Amino acid sequence: MIHRTLAAALALLAATPLAAQDAPAEAPAAMPSGEALKAAVEANDARLFWGFFEGCDPELVADLVHPDFRMLHDLVGMPSASGAEMVAGATRNCDARKPGGASEGYRNRRLFVPGSRRIQQLGDWGVLEEGHHTFHEWRRAANDGAGGWVQTGGGRYIHVWKWMPEEGSFRLLESLSLDHGPAPSYPPALD
Repeated sequence: MIHRTLAAALALLAATPLAAQDAPAEAPAAMPSGEALKAAVEANDARLFWGFFEGCDPELVADLVHPDFRMLHDLVGMPSASGAEMVAGATRNCDARKPGGASEGYRNRRLFVPGSRRIQQLGDWGVLEEGHHTFHEWRRAANDGAGGWVQTGGGRYIHVWKWMPEEGSFRLLESLSLDHGPAPSYPPALD
C-alpha cells in the first residue's frame, strides 16, 4: 500500500513541469508609489463614498474597510469601532430607504471638492488622505413632484489607508470626519 502511494506521488511529481515545481510562492505586492498610489487612493475614495452614500450598497465596498477600522466624527463621537460595525450600520441605513422602510425613498450624495485632496505616503505601509466634501439630499417640490439635489452641508475628512500586501490593495483603517457644518463656500479656503 505504501509503495502504491509513493509511486502515485512520484508519478504526479514527474507529470508536473519543472518550472511549476521550482516556482517560488507569489511574493506580496509592493505598495504603489507616485501617480499609481494617487490613482489607487482616489479610486478607493470614490468607490467608498459611492457605496456608503448615493449607491447605498455597503456590502459592495466592504472589502475597502479594514477589520480594525475605527471612525471618529466631530458631531457624534465614535460611530464605528470596527469594519464590521461600519458596514452593518450602513446596511441598516440603506435597508431603511427601501420600500416600506422608515426612510423610504431617501437619497443622499457626497461630492468631493476638487482641488482639496492631499495625499501623503506613510512609509511603506500606508497613505494619509485629506480632503473636503459636500453633502446633498434629493428634495421633491411639493406640487409638481419635480425636485433636485440640495446641498445640506459639508466637512473635512482625514483617512488612513493601510496597504495590504497579500491583497495588493489598500483598506481604510482610520477615518476622522471633521468640521461638519452648513454648506461651505466653494471653493473652500485651503491652508
